[in-house]
Amino acid sequence: MKPHSTLSFATTNSNSNSSLPGGCYRRPSAGTIKPFLNNMGQGLSCRLQDEHGLFTAVQFGDLESVKTLLERDSNLIRQTTVYDRHSAVHIAAANGQIEILSLLLENPSVNPDSLNRHKQTPLMLAAMHGKISCVEKLIEAGANILMFDSVNRRTCLHYAAYYGHSDCLQAVLSSARNSHVAVSWGFSRFVNIRDDKGATPLHLAARQRRAQCVHILLDNGALVCASTGGYGHLGSTPLHLAARGGSLDCIRELLAWGADRLHRDASGRIPYTVALKHKNGACAALLNPSSAEPLVWPSPLKFISELNQDAKALLEQALMDVNREREKNILKGSGFSVSSPSHSDATGIDDNISEASDSQLCCICFDQLCSIEVQDCGHQMCAQCTLALCCHNKPNPTTATLPQPICPFCRSNIARLTVIKVKVNFVDQDLDLYSSPKQLKSRKSQNLSEGSSSFRGLSAVPSFGRMVGRSSGRISVDNECDKP
Repeated sequence: MKPHSTLSFATTNSNSNSSLPGGCYRRPSAGTIKPFLNNMGQGLSCRLQDEHGLFTAVQFGDLESVKTLLERDSNLIRQTTVYDRHSAVHIAAANGQIEILSLLLENPSVNPDSLNRHKQTPLMLAAMHGKISCVEKLIEAGANILMFDSVNRRTCLHYAAYYGHSDCLQAVLSSARNSHVAVSWGFSRFVNIRDDKGATPLHLAARQRRAQCVHILLDNGALVCASTGGYGHLGSTPLHLAARGGSLDCIRELLAWGADRLHRDASGRIPYTVALKHKNGACAALLNPSSAEPLVWPSPLKFISELNQDAKALLEQALMDVNREREKNILKGSGFSVSSPSHSDATGIDDNISEASDSQLCCICFDQLCSIEVQDCGHQMCAQCTLALCCHNKPNPTTATLPQPICPFCRSNIARLTVIKVKVNFVDQDLDLYSSPKQLKSRKSQNLSEGSSSFRGLSAVPSFGRMVGRSSGRISVDNECDKP
């Protein structure tokens, strides 16, 4: 069910000429609301007309009329519509009328968590309709993000994920980190909160093909292999639901975070079977258990969780680029193609590689430019080879701790990763290496000066792009690399 573009309401006047079937209303033309307020009392009491006028003014953003009505009768602010029990705050939030919402919330008698007929709060309706400014205002006013409706027992987080409003989703998650919810409930528990059918926000986002919401939820700790109760088929994981919805982007995100292609629902079906049943051939090709497994984001590693945004974005992009190459190989003989374009500009880098000296090339694969620096030793490599050191096949719940990857040059533990910044002489400013590879100047590589036996062993390793085709999906530079 898609949300209406604006929230309509049921008038108390069943014979009103402005009423349309279903309780919807024509948008009043300019200047018609105020004359309406001045011609009250015909057929109905002034109080009922005032209520109707207030809701109409709120819905269509007539701030002056709202002020006039509330000055005339301050008790109107506590009235609700007849059938759905929408308050003026509900109507303002759902229609994105931020100025009117701010005015209403200034009144101390207004409850930001007022409930309508379905026990939906204004925050839920704002998240449903993607009104980010209203979401932020309600949270600022103290709206409770941990409220459940009576329809499916869903929260505002479920609404934002289901309808694909990633900005609202991020706002609610940010609030959860900094509110009493993180203390009383726990942030991880909130991210994985279930509705009455056992569906988490991640399940809803995957089923509705909301790839950006899937990514945000996974990045905030959503359980990638959680099973549903009655939502979809019993025991479905987000990967089952994405296979049913046919979203390659959602499947790509879930697989990159360790979703299990062999997980069975209560009927014994794996995601591959679900994709075939719903005639999603390209999805089925990627979910086929016999195809190569993708690289998995190494989230359990401590220094990965502490990455700054630049380094994280760089490594995530490298991981997705590698997995897209894997997808192309899988789909090449299946008659399908990757629908979403790759964001990699590797072709442009290769065409201009002569502008950079050999000292800039990664000394492991000799294919990509160095873009990541290992701390505290200072050795450098490309983002793809960094992932090769860190990525594991799948999360192993029986393993208490994971061995930390080590620097392939000096064998020291990797404490943190940073993005390389280099000096570009002709613009006289620091630029991120990965963001402008064509403008790089020659620099002296610390890696080439290393003469350790460990480095000489690594030089024989084939390029990263050739390693990812193995059916195990696991990339290992040496025996001491991270294991599942």
